[in-house]
Parts: sequence; C-alpha cells; structure tokens
Amino acid sequence: MQAAYVTARGPADLIRHGTLPAPRPGPTDVLVRTTATTVNPVDTLVRSGVFDTPLPFPFVVGRDLVGTVVEAGPGAPGFAPGDRVWCNSLGHEGRQGAAAELAVVPCDRLYRLPPDVDPLNAVTVLHPGATAYLALFTHGGLTAGRTVLVGGAAGSVGSCLVTLAAAAGARVIATARPQDHAYCTSRGASAVVDYRAPDLADQVRGLSPRGVDLHLDTSGGNDLRTAVGLLAPRGRIVLLAGAGSESLLPAGALYLNDGSVAGFVISHATTAELAEAAGAVNRLLAEGALFPRERELLPLSATAEAHARVEQGLHGRRLVLLTEATPTAYAR
Repeated sequence: MQAAYVTARGPADLIRHGTLPAPRPGPTDVLVRTTATTVNPVDTLVRSGVFDTPLPFPFVVGRDLVGTVVEAGPGAPGFAPGDRVWCNSLGHEGRQGAAAELAVVPCDRLYRLPPDVDPLNAVTVLHPGATAYLALFTHGGLTAGRTVLVGGAAGSVGSCLVTLAAAAGARVIATARPQDHAYCTSRGASAVVDYRAPDLADQVRGLSPRGVDLHLDTSGGNDLRTAVGLLAPRGRIVLLAGAGSESLLPAGALYLNDGSVAGFVISHATTAELAEAAGAVNRLLAEGALFPRERELLPLSATAEAHARVEQGLHGRRLVLLTEATPTAYAR
C-alpha cells in the first residue's frame, strides 16, 4: 500500500511517501480502506517527538480518517465490508496512523459515518469536534444557560467549541480578529471581541459582569492571571493547547472564588469518552451543523508539505489528504 511515514522522530521533511506492507487486522480490529485523512497540530507534535508516545517504525503518520470497511475481525461485530466509517484516534500509543491506503482500526475506536455526509468535509472536523466536546462537557462540565469564553474562536477547534456550546444552550463570548467576527457570530457566538484589544478583559467583564463559567483558550497562550480574573464563582478554566506554555497562576484568587483549572489532552481520552464525543460529532454532522470553514485538497504524497504548513500556522483552512481516486480533482 501507499503510505506517508517516518523512520524516526523529527522535522516534517523526514516524512516519506512510498510503499509499505499492507496491515492485517487482529481479532478485534477492522481493516479500513482510507478515503481521506487530514493533519492536526497534534500530529506534528507526535511526529516531532514533542508529545512522547510509543511509535512503531516505520511509523505511518496521522490520526483521523474516513473510509470504508474492507474486513472485520471476528471480535469486531457490527461492521461489514462497504460500511462508511471514521476514526480520530490512530497514530499514537503504539498504533499506526491514518495516512495510508489501508489502516487497521480497533473496533472500539471506529464509528459509522452518517448517511449523506460528505467524507471530505467530515474528516476535517472529526478531531476538532471531538476535542471541543470533551473540553466543554467531559472536562468543563458545561450545562445550558452558562457563559463560555472561547479564545481563538475562528480556528478549527475554536469554531467547533462555539458550535457545540451554542447548540447546548450556552451563551458564547468569542475572541477573534475583527475580520473573523461575522464568522464567529454565524457559528453561534453571542458576542465577539478583538483578541488584540488592550481592554479585552474589561470588554468581557462588560458582556458578563458575573464572570464566565468556562474559559477555553485555543491559542495556547494560557494567560492564567487574566483568565482567573474573568471567572464567575465556581468557574473553570480548561487548558487544551500550549504544550510549551508557562503562566503564573494567581492561586489565592482562584481558591477564594471556588475556581478550578483542568488540563486536557485528547490523546489521553478513554475509548468510552471518545465514543461519547463521536455520538455528538455524528449528530451535528447529520444536521449539517459541523463543517469546515474552508478546505484544501492535496494528494497523500504532499503529507510532508501539509505538516510543515500546519506548523507554520493556518487560519481556518483545513488540509485534506486524499488516499484514493475520487471524483473531486485536487484543488490548491
């Protein structure tokens, strides 16, 4: 099979595109023919070694895929050849990745793609959608009527946070560049503030005098001094980005307000948590409420380029790597 892989941890230019032996499923695995995959920031952290996890070399990169079932092991009931499926948790903890024509997926990490959902759109939101769900509900304890502050709301994870929080009946205050304010509002934000505004904290306090119940910063800046000062009583900060960030925590103000800070890495999510998130992602996909702002289609052979571009920073654009012939021409 054709695959994008590395033989050691390191920079993006170590990624090779070539032939590897086709994998075989174990008793509780499903063999999937990949239609498309994509690149998330976490994929670059795994490949580079910043996120330390066991990798079998040669290691196929990538986490997310959509595809069709080729074969299911005897301990993988409910999956049959031809089923349209997806996964967003390959490529770490010893599992090979998704950037290949064929992938072996443990059955408890595989989900059906809802009917009539465009697989090329779906693959772009599987990781950010699940990340948003787990951050908001599993770790953030969000309920209807609460106020959520989403930093970096125009990005892939940020826009999913806005969408899921608004769909759950929360009030969302977003921060983004001025040119992205209308987009954030279209995804469900009640108010949007320029993230570069020198009086950003004052503006947020004006919009929510009681404070915010849940604070999420997708930029990874993690300014905890400001964040703690914006919390409502018993408010919570969920950290979901910024592996190298350091911040001074005003512990006294936090505990006097009954506040809390929780760290969250989706790679540590249990299969039960991932399945719960997958249910929410599928519901929103079926409703047409979860979609990329923009997508760019590339051949699988461009995986190294895609990794490099993600590391350089993308503004709302999601790169889709195609691993089989489709009616849609590659578009740059």
